[in-house]
Amino acid sequence: MTTLLVSTSFASEFGAELDAFAKVHALPLELVVLPSDVDARVTPEDTARVTAALFSGDIHPERSRSFYSTLRKAQHLQWLHVFNAGVDAPIFTELMQRSVRLSTSSGSNAEAVANSALAGLLALSRGLPRWIAQQREREWRKTPRAEARPDLRGQTLLLIGAGAIGGHIATVARALGLQVVVVRLRPGAPGDDAHETHPPSRLNALLPRADWLIIACPLTPETRGLIDAAALARLPTGAHVVNIGRGEIIDQPALIAALERGDVAGAYLDVFDPEPLPLDSLLWSLPNVIVSPHDAATAAGNDRRVFEMFCANLARWHAREPLLNEVTTQAAR
Repeated sequence: MTTLLVSTSFASEFGAELDAFAKVHALPLELVVLPSDVDARVTPEDTARVTAALFSGDIHPERSRSFYSTLRKAQHLQWLHVFNAGVDAPIFTELMQRSVRLSTSSGSNAEAVANSALAGLLALSRGLPRWIAQQREREWRKTPRAEARPDLRGQTLLLIGAGAIGGHIATVARALGLQVVVVRLRPGAPGDDAHETHPPSRLNALLPRADWLIIACPLTPETRGLIDAAALARLPTGAHVVNIGRGEIIDQPALIAALERGDVAGAYLDVFDPEPLPLDSLLWSLPNVIVSPHDAATAAGNDRRVFEMFCANLARWHAREPLLNEVTTQAAR
């Protein structure tokens, strides 16, 4: 019997489908529901029965603390499935050190995140922030010829990360006429839509070619601080930066300084260090910066995709087969 810890919202939306799936596949399953009240807790008796858990998107961030507390107390927990791809929070390493298996929903929101990154790229390339500012002021002023934006076609996009998000970005960017240069952090076949694929050791040599730098990789010990002041200085004057990975990957004060000087012409940022972005951060007010509140992944279809990925892994779990998107100890460091 698998005793699964889920949220109240997940049980309400997908409980009946999950029960039907379990019956069709002859999977013995019972649910323990995390109370929706922030101050409520799962009873010790129910916690002791939990063998698997689903960290669904509705739990984060308001209910995360209660959920994590239950996981820490669940001494029979064997498997945790996570709604997103990022597993850099300490709780995940802690659980894996207890031999709890960890799988993710990598790819469930990849298209949404990639489209957000591309929307930021297109907005910056066409000067949308200036038009929006003029709209607020009811100012009718066309772009002077001397300030016309360069054509996007033929520019070089340096993309760090070749996962599902990076793959979608590469496909659309290539269709837009960009030269797509990918830095792949882990060994693997190059993406079909990358004009070039390089190992991380080539990053410093590639930065001077980048009209656009998109960070689409996870936070790991190797990527923390990867884009520091020296890396930003290697970008050509007028380059743009897009970060939909993690805020800690880039030196935020160095980026702000480069944006103020105009060395970096503009940025679209969905992730920050720290989060939430402090109210006094200059990033809120710089005219060449687009800020979104770690919201690039939000899409109406995400929960359904997570549910389907979880069900596929639930069947594998009972069959003692390898889990899809299972995280290794090394990847979760």
